[in-house]
Amino acid sequence: MASYRIPFNKPTYLGHETDYIKDSLETWHVSGDGKFTKLCHQHLEEKLGVPKVLLTTSCTHALEMSAILLNFQPGDEVIVPSFTFVSSINAFVLRGATPVFADVRPDTLNLDETKLESLITEKTKAIVLVHYAGVACEMDTIMEIANRHNIAVVEDNAHALFAKYKGKYLGTFGALATQSFHETKNFTCGEGGALLINDEELVERAEIIREKGTNRSRFFRGQIDKYTWVDIGSSYLPSDMLAAYLWAQLEQGDPIQNRRKEVWDYYQAHLVEWSELHNVKLPTISDDIEQAYHMYYMLLPSLEIRTRLINHLKERDILSVFHYLPLHTSDMGKDFGGQEGDCPVTEDIADRLLRLPFFYALTRAEQDEVLAGLLSFEDWD
Repeated sequence: MASYRIPFNKPTYLGHETDYIKDSLETWHVSGDGKFTKLCHQHLEEKLGVPKVLLTTSCTHALEMSAILLNFQPGDEVIVPSFTFVSSINAFVLRGATPVFADVRPDTLNLDETKLESLITEKTKAIVLVHYAGVACEMDTIMEIANRHNIAVVEDNAHALFAKYKGKYLGTFGALATQSFHETKNFTCGEGGALLINDEELVERAEIIREKGTNRSRFFRGQIDKYTWVDIGSSYLPSDMLAAYLWAQLEQGDPIQNRRKEVWDYYQAHLVEWSELHNVKLPTISDDIEQAYHMYYMLLPSLEIRTRLINHLKERDILSVFHYLPLHTSDMGKDFGGQEGDCPVTEDIADRLLRLPFFYALTRAEQDEVLAGLLSFEDWD
């Protein structure tokens, strides 16, 4: 990707990351589950109130672990929003699952809970939901439907660490939840993720799956005198050097979130009048939601206007980007029976959504330049 004077993203770097990586190197334990991995686990478990957290090499791998833990077999169905990253469904397709694509709400861009029950069949094994842009899905309704049908819920919480729904942290509603620590996320280690386990009956098996299908974790705790192969699994442990980088950010969680809130609020305050004048839709945040301030997006009136606005900003050396393409109309989605018209809201918003530069180190001067670029755009016809 070409470099821009004001890029879309810069990974968060606070300074102690390299100190902690050096510490990890000097302990001679740079593989998984070292000192910094344990610090991250403990911090997330205590803050979120989750029975068990396991760092993984990516959110994708945490989703793959979820599919294994829920015993997905060929023919099982999984409901997933069409407006999401491919990992949300790939992890389950790899286990033989058939995706059932759900449309999203036109306000929050989250799974439309009013259409959820109509997608459930006797083959439905799980509902995978995504808290888009760090804003909560309607969890009361979704969990009531899932519990009534005895269907597991997996929260793809990649955007929404430390966000809340009615005072409760996202990632603590479903049996399982997954986090991302990719470089585009609020808290990063370059590439990384975590599995949040809310169903305590799944904890021991999750440790086994994460350790290549062995009971190695129990061995290291001194619970057994040798470990062996007991289940399917893979190597999902990140290096402790990655955990060291992540720990430097988690321990500064409040300053990071506060700064991102300032960036989000500044965009919002300066775009309300402009958006109303030009029929641009800004994010919808209800009063019972505490968002994660993961991104700032807007919905332009048309695909053509979005394309022209992206180019307008590029001419000013500012990178703005669109987001997901509908999964149901992708090549793979069509192989599973998806077709145009199945998820009309998804198809509409995917063509019109634009994300603005948004990162911890974005300066007020840079943000003013982005705003000036938007306000100077005149090609609305």
